[in-house]
Amino acid sequence: MNNHRADFPMLRQNVNGKPLIYFDNAATTQKPQVVIDAVCNFYRDYYATTHRSLYEFGEQATVAYENARKKVAAFLNAEPEEIVFTQGTTHGINFVAASWAASAIQKGDNIVITQLEHHSNMIPWQQLAQKNNAELRYIPVMADGILDLSTLSKIITDATKLVSVVHVSNALGTHNDVAAIIAAARAVGARVLIDAAQSAPHQKIDVKKMDCDFLAFSGHKVLGPTGIGILYIKKELHDQVPPYQFGGGMVYEADYFNASWQKPPQKFEAGTPPIAQAIGLGAAIDYMQKNVPLDELGRHEAQLCAQLIDGLAEHKKIRIYGPVEQLKKNGHLVSFTVDGMHAHDVAVHLSNYGIAVRAGNHCAQPLAKKMGVSSWVRASFHVYNTQEEVEKFLEAITLLRVN
Repeated sequence: MNNHRADFPMLRQNVNGKPLIYFDNAATTQKPQVVIDAVCNFYRDYYATTHRSLYEFGEQATVAYENARKKVAAFLNAEPEEIVFTQGTTHGINFVAASWAASAIQKGDNIVITQLEHHSNMIPWQQLAQKNNAELRYIPVMADGILDLSTLSKIITDATKLVSVVHVSNALGTHNDVAAIIAAARAVGARVLIDAAQSAPHQKIDVKKMDCDFLAFSGHKVLGPTGIGILYIKKELHDQVPPYQFGGGMVYEADYFNASWQKPPQKFEAGTPPIAQAIGLGAAIDYMQKNVPLDELGRHEAQLCAQLIDGLAEHKKIRIYGPVEQLKKNGHLVSFTVDGMHAHDVAVHLSNYGIAVRAGNHCAQPLAKKMGVSSWVRASFHVYNTQEEVEKFLEAITLLRVN
């Protein structure tokens, strides 16, 4: 894969006298100049709100905003009306919990998630289960970070109304067998939500082939701006999903006592939409499709994972977490601990050499506790990372005297 580093202005700077090595892509990605330009051009050249501004700039903004929706739809093999702009993955999951699920899931029903979940795909279901007297069930994770799917027939039952699972773990990098999980859900008539925050930036997703009902991801992890996310809602469910919020833009007709709603997706987008962010996300998707073939990106990131894993494995005091062999084949992140050192101390040490990583429980506290750790160090990759950067990372790790 060509080195795209020059397309990302943030990566031109030095940190502590060293060229920046940005290995925190699972948290958020850097932005190519074309995305920055797209957002700036909107604010400078044709800033206006959308859909009801019947002057030239308003029409231009509306076209750009809706074109972004079409780009996202094509990116997922969905229909434009199935794409709802949100604030991010967390917002999208809470949307489903507070709208469709709040009425569809009742006392005696159960919700199934996994022990790999980010808090964003756990806490909303905890809260809903408590409120509606439903049961929250977990697909267990084994010591190697892979889900134990042998338990599916006992966990997903006729009382299951929703299965909500992470596609790729943000903490361990595990690629879950969502096809098997979705098949088990379909066998009992349950709906399915996929948390694609860690998969959409790295692999091709086809929602029709996947056959999920809901799917959420965040723009800022796909080289796009913050404050923008995607919630895919399958068209056949549109009449069953009430609006999550109410206000301007989503109303078709109103009087002092009643109101009716626009057709989706406007039905689900109350208020002034994230216009600049959507335009920026559209530019990010254009950049990805033009410059970053996802199959090639996956191979590149897996190669970096394998290089990093092999280098870390040489140190006796370092423990790598997650399905190591799987990560070498299709991973984009590696989590590890250093005996006798807090993850934050390791991260500060690396920062002294211009290397940015994540340290903490990665908003997966129950998983960290299950794995017997309080925090991990996580290095994660994207298109602009290189083998040379991994070598420098390993050199900095050696200076910890971890043998």
